[in-house]
Amino acid sequence: MSTTALVQIITILVPATGILLLLAAALQDIATRTIPNGLVVGVAGIGFIRQIVEGSALPGLLAFAVVLIAAILCWRGGFIGGGDAKLLAAASLMVFPGQVLALIPAIAIGGGLLSLLYLIVTPLCTSRRPAAKSRARWLFARILRVERHRLRHGITLPYAAAIAAGTIFVVWRG
Repeated sequence: MSTTALVQIITILVPATGILLLLAAALQDIATRTIPNGLVVGVAGIGFIRQIVEGSALPGLLAFAVVLIAAILCWRGGFIGGGDAKLLAAASLMVFPGQVLALIPAIAIGGGLLSLLYLIVTPLCTSRRPAAKSRARWLFARILRVERHRLRHGITLPYAAAIAAGTIFVVWRG
């Protein structure tokens, strides 16, 4: 196998692996409203490997540091959760340094769409329990019951889904 072929494989597999880890973090956040540190470290590690392969390790680390500091300040201010802050910084390594400025609005748009989805779904969650006959309907009913409980108790949105969506959009756009 030639070096060029190996680099091409790496340039496809590395972002794909990072995307899978972001999706796993989003699903975990949706299910439990937590983001495991292992997934955050995995996203950051894969992102750093991508930066090395593309020859932008130092600028990538600088962009990561800026995003991490900004995310920590947002967390300290109570604007985002701690897991979201860590995942946001890790996600900044998944994109090229010049794309970080596009990443933030893409994530914000993802967050807006997530909020809109919750506004649409909230009436379903607060209505009476739906009848569940099939397995798919049972699962949907269970998800609605869990979300109803979360909404009643003021639990926040699973923002890892927005971080994943925005990052995937920017990575895909290249």
